[in-house]
Amino acid sequence: MTYRQRLSIIVVTVLAMLGLTAAGATAAPRNPAAEQTVPAIPITGSFTDATGGAGAFAGSFTPTRFSAQDGQLLASGTVTGTLTDASGETLGAVTRTATVPVAVAQATCRVLDLTLGPLHLDLLGLVVDLNQVHLTITAESAPGNLLGNLLCAITHLLDQNPGAGALAAILNALLALLNRS
Repeated sequence: MTYRQRLSIIVVTVLAMLGLTAAGATAAPRNPAAEQTVPAIPITGSFTDATGGAGAFAGSFTPTRFSAQDGQLLASGTVTGTLTDASGETLGAVTRTATVPVAVAQATCRVLDLTLGPLHLDLLGLVVDLNQVHLTITAESAPGNLLGNLLCAITHLLDQNPGAGALAAILNALLALLNRS
């Protein structure tokens, strides 16, 4: 496997983890001669056509740049695809630049994982038997989850969390490596 192929796989994996893939989309057959250096992400959508029927959009998004704005990671790139009306007739092709927010998956942080073995207590005639106990506490970090956000921030206090700006810089570096001739 070449260096460029490995980088392509890494970028596709990172983009998939960031939620940029379209659900239920199928990939086109692989044609090495027509392969792009930066992988395109399949996208689909629907619209109401002129007759009031449900039209369809099928195309792809090819990222060209990542940026951060107000702490939000954004992907800029080119959207290409075709519009088809409810009767199946192609209405036209679209090629536009777009900037879209990148949805980073909801983070969960393990706060505590405690396992206590079986316990037998005899307290002046009061006998307490306790089988093995496994206590797991996780915090979910998301908008509106005040306590979850706080606990995740505390648990990762010493981690190096790059934030949206640093993540955009990393993704831009990967794109530059893929576009290198």
